[in-house]
Amino acid sequence: MNYIKHLSGFFDRAATDLELNPTHISLYMAIFQLWNQNRFKNPISISRDSLMSLSKIGSNATYHKCIKGLNERHYVNYMPSYNQVKGSTLEVISLESYRNPLTQKGLPKHKSCSSIKQPIEQAAKQELNCSRTGTELLPYINNTNLINIANGSAPKNEEDQDLFFSRNGSASSQEFPEKMEDSSAETVPPLWEAVLLFFESNHFPAVEAQKFYNYFESIGWLVGGKSPMKDWQAAARNWMLKAVQFAPSSQSPQAQHLHTPNSKNYDEAL
Repeated sequence: MNYIKHLSGFFDRAATDLELNPTHISLYMAIFQLWNQNRFKNPISISRDSLMSLSKIGSNATYHKCIKGLNERHYVNYMPSYNQVKGSTLEVISLESYRNPLTQKGLPKHKSCSSIKQPIEQAAKQELNCSRTGTELLPYINNTNLINIANGSAPKNEEDQDLFFSRNGSASSQEFPEKMEDSSAETVPPLWEAVLLFFESNHFPAVEAQKFYNYFESIGWLVGGKSPMKDWQAAARNWMLKAVQFAPSSQSPQAQHLHTPNSKNYDEAL
């Protein structure tokens, strides 16, 4: 008897059995434990007191009601004994071959596998293309949704568009070379492109530049939450030092994984 398949079959059946309640399941697991101790031999001798103790059932009436329900629904064959000296016996019905009928139906007819796989495959291709081209999907500050461009609600004049893109970090450093030349440490708040170029010149990834820009943009470019920032490049250098300081060490101890043999025999008792 394969106890893994048996328990899987029991829970598959219990999931669709509307008349089964948690007390039935608790009593069945207590029976399964006694069955395991007897090395899955049928029938087994049972004791009401031991089963009530294992299943945490405190009422005799509840116990008899539950074991009667398991017997009527063919989870077990209960053979009560009215002899005080001879205990009752019970046979556990094998559920190894039981399979949940809901899992066999598959997908609904109106939803094909291809229609469900298509958006998943598109997302996987998009992520793969981003990794090949070296671009990254960076978070945006939650002040302006870039989808408004498609809806025609983005700023239309040139100055507003420049401000719009600089605040949302959507433009690359090549699109605004003249503004990057004008930006300096005294320009606070700085342009996103200037911050990105500064981090790249110091051999830091773009994601660190985005973290730095998003953080200080969210607090109004204040130092300590009180004083206005005077030199954003100095603040960026401090950010880089902290990023290096708190970077995970490659020599940190690795988690030890459990190694179990592939030849485990699940027909044996626990």
